[in-house]
Amino acid sequence: MSEPTRIPAPDGVAPAAHYSHVVMGTGRLVAISGQVALDENGELVGEGDPDAQARQVFENLRRCLAAAGTTFDHVVKLTYYLTDTAHLPAIRAAREAHMNADRLPASSAVRVAGLVRPEFLMEVEAFAVLPE
Repeated sequence: MSEPTRIPAPDGVAPAAHYSHVVMGTGRLVAISGQVALDENGELVGEGDPDAQARQVFENLRRCLAAAGTTFDHVVKLTYYLTDTAHLPAIRAAREAHMNADRLPASSAVRVAGLVRPEFLMEVEAFAVLPE
């Protein structure tokens, strides 16, 4: 499978510390719905624990990507919805456990007042491009 092209710092744009500014690919687009910290039985993992929730969210993303026939290597965009930006280190640690530092996707982090259930601390959606 071919690799997406990553441009961490286009000319005239400050370098990104934890993401790539631009990621391009050719092929089929895969959209992964926002994942929350529910296990395979629909039970919450890590109530009040951002580290545990982030690990479960990224495990759910990994499983969704596998169902589409791909891996984190082909993720071009992640969007983080966080009830508290203090949870960003937990998200980054979970992401680093699944993604190589030289293959970071474009990313956005959005602080939200709440998610669909109050015990969810975060939700993460992903877009990947699979070669044709």
